[in-house]
Amino acid sequence: MKTHAGQAAEHCTDQTGEQRGTDRDQPDCGDVTLGTGASVLCEGKGRKQRAVPLTGPVEAMLRVWLAERAGCPRDPLFPTRTGRRLSRDAIALRVSTHAATAAQKCPSLQGKKIHPHVLRHSCAMTLLQAGVDTSVIALWLGHAGVRSTDAYVHADISIKEKALALTTPAAARPGRYHPPDKVLAFLESL
Repeated sequence: MKTHAGQAAEHCTDQTGEQRGTDRDQPDCGDVTLGTGASVLCEGKGRKQRAVPLTGPVEAMLRVWLAERAGCPRDPLFPTRTGRRLSRDAIALRVSTHAATAAQKCPSLQGKKIHPHVLRHSCAMTLLQAGVDTSVIALWLGHAGVRSTDAYVHADISIKEKALALTTPAAARPGRYHPPDKVLAFLESL
């Protein structure tokens, strides 16, 4: 059975794309804003901070967890049993444990190395497939520039299929093109 902390951590990570395992990546209790404009403050490379919005269900889970946690604003949002920040290894172990459980129901995950950074890619792909612009995804993940999100566009075959559907001529007939005799004669004369 999952704890409130476990559920809240999983859903918060899915939504923010954060949990890479360094101290600066892990939010404190005071980094969560509940109510109107619910968000979590994330800090990334270069100590850049950004507020990532929370959906209603994730906000509700965090509300329950924060009440249960009863931590001070500077305390880690998701601590170890002893109250310290989770180590990089502890986060990686949690991710691999959940990946192994998921692989039992989703065989395509078997044999794949799922690590904490994969969660950022999953978050980005979820946003991209929902139609979110790549510039917004770059801001969401705290990327320095929009070019960092180009890899997600290239990885999503459905975007390419939609683009192809828009450019396919409606009157195109399958098969090989057979030019009329006039065109062949003109080409021969060149």
